Amino acid sequence: MIEIDHAVKTFDDGRREVHALRDVSLRVEKGDIYGIVGFSGAGKSTLLRLVNGLEKPDSGTVRVAGQDISALGSRELLRLRRRIGMVFQQFNLLERKTVRHNVALPLLLAGTPRQEAERRVKDVLRFVELEDKENAYVSQLSGGQKQRVGIARALATSPEILLCDEATSALDPQTTESILLLLRRVNREMGVTILLITHQMQVIQMICNKVAVMEHGKIVEEGSVLDVFGMPRQEVTRRFVRTVINDRIPEKFVSVVRDERRNQQVELLKFIGDSVKEPLIAELCRMQGLEVNILGANIQQLQDTVMSVFILQLIGGDEAISQAEERIDGAGALRERMVLEA
Repeated sequence: MIEIDHAVKTFDDGRREVHALRDVSLRVEKGDIYGIVGFSGAGKSTLLRLVNGLEKPDSGTVRVAGQDISALGSRELLRLRRRIGMVFQQFNLLERKTVRHNVALPLLLAGTPRQEAERRVKDVLRFVELEDKENAYVSQLSGGQKQRVGIARALATSPEILLCDEATSALDPQTTESILLLLRRVNREMGVTILLITHQMQVIQMICNKVAVMEHGKIVEEGSVLDVFGMPRQEVTRRFVRTVINDRIPEKFVSVVRDERRNQQVELLKFIGDSVKEPLIAELCRMQGLEVNILGANIQQLQDTVMSVFILQLIGGDEAISQAEERIDGAGALRERMVLEA
């Protein structure tokens, strides 16, 4: 649905050149909920603006639904944009207009017959569970309700793609969860492909199936959410993952764990999917010449899959620890040796 190849984008603010995108390539397949995560200034918003044609790359290509954005004329671009919905961080609604007027606006601008537009407005308001707010003014709504109006407006033209620009950043955690569940319904029940940008790894964890991590205008890591959460390769990715899954031993606890008189190894274990069913730790506890101490444990849901994280202290001889590591690897768990720094 979305293909970006070697996109480069540079801005000149009058004092210096800002390299917003540096040779970025990305593939979003039909049916994906693809998340792009990064800190402020990473290039996320610029990338999103390439997809809807608000910006053009200095070099490289951007194809959406099989069409090269840069090659389209103004009328062709307008037709393509009607196939792309947009959800904003600050809602971008007309506060002094009713919910019905806000949702109907893109339909009226597209020249949709009034009767058809009214029917579509009722359908999408029912979908986002705001049918009882049809005649309310936007200024009377809560933040979560405003974002539901924003989603309804984006869905009014029956788009194939939905772009979400920090759609939950202005919401409290409970409202964020309800909006993310709504976006998941949009994807599953309407078949809409979703590309979202965020700086919240919890958003990626909850609804995305694929993720790309951006830093300084580049994609530094990408893949399935399970792969990236399970074994992050870049330090920036590890920092994001730790906001959801804590896989570190607190500094003040290190001195308690360290014991130079005993041979030990601390292991970080991650069980994903069916591997969580393995009674692995119970088996390790029964191994000859080995003591097992659980220093920490965590369980998280990644979309439709569970990930369990354990930090184990293995105490014993080198051979016993080596056999334990072989058993862990054989059980399909992801394992990483941890270094306890003083």
